[in-house]
Amino acid sequence: MILHAWLASIILPMKPASIPWNLPGWQSEVHDWIDTQLARHALQRTGEITQPHIRPWSTVLGVPTDAGRLYFKATAPYLSYEPALTAYLARLRPDISPDLLAVDIPRGWMLMRESGIALRTFIKTEHSLARWREIMPLYAGLQKEMAPRVDEILKLGVLDRRLETLPAQFERLVADKAALLVGQPDSLTEEEYQRLTVSVAGFERQCAELAAFGLPTTLHHDDFHDGNLFVQDERVIFTDWGESAVTHPFFTLVVMLRGAENSLQLAPDSPELAQMRAWYLSQWTDYAPLAELQSVVRLAERLGLVNRALTWQRVISNLPDELKPEYALAVPSYLQEFINQ
Repeated sequence: MILHAWLASIILPMKPASIPWNLPGWQSEVHDWIDTQLARHALQRTGEITQPHIRPWSTVLGVPTDAGRLYFKATAPYLSYEPALTAYLARLRPDISPDLLAVDIPRGWMLMRESGIALRTFIKTEHSLARWREIMPLYAGLQKEMAPRVDEILKLGVLDRRLETLPAQFERLVADKAALLVGQPDSLTEEEYQRLTVSVAGFERQCAELAAFGLPTTLHHDDFHDGNLFVQDERVIFTDWGESAVTHPFFTLVVMLRGAENSLQLAPDSPELAQMRAWYLSQWTDYAPLAELQSVVRLAERLGLVNRALTWQRVISNLPDELKPEYALAVPSYLQEFINQ
């Protein structure tokens, strides 16, 4: 009951799209807020606040204090559910969540302690994916735990990508020919676009086929790679939930495997990535034998490419016009991969 009361207190309407940290006075307002939160926790700032990370969808500030370095994160309004979801998960699973000192849901702000060293650092130094084997039970376990809570998660504003909703979203995406940059360099050709258009008819059937397999709809981290996981005192901390959705759990494999591929410069069909996929699937054998899971995962990963394209469409459509060209190819590139599999 306490959790439900807290949940109801933070549900707020979406704000208009903007990049707040480009606005006059934003830095001053944030610095004042940070100093207020430090005082609440009896902490002292020991140096200047820096801004090491700036993106159109989020920014991170570093805050040196007498209790170690803290980080402030602000998200763009179209991803404003991230602080709410992060706080929600921190209450339920503090063992894998950042240590939050303060959250301002209306403004999309979080202040947290440092989460440790990025998993990517270990992966590259050790030139091995072995650490992922211990992470799979944590992540799949979280997904199973969140399955009965999808209604609460959706109320936080997390993206609704349930399989029954995807066909309509996909159809709208394909109809947005301008966003797909059809005929432009490195984008979809006219022939590929026609194939994509034809694929709409069978997409609903494919979603139904995947749903019929019986795996639960749950929370999906759509950017689950080794740069968003941190290791601290043997704990693994999951961060950056800003692109999350409620959908099929296996969609996580799209970015997770691609991130591992990039970190170690592996081929997409490498045995290391196949092993990593098997580690993840083995966490779901309470639903079906591994051989059956392996038979459906190809379909899940293919549909997951559409989910990823939808995420990028949401981000790009909210960017200022002058920034859109820098990121615009992300949408058609995922759809190219979808039709060419």
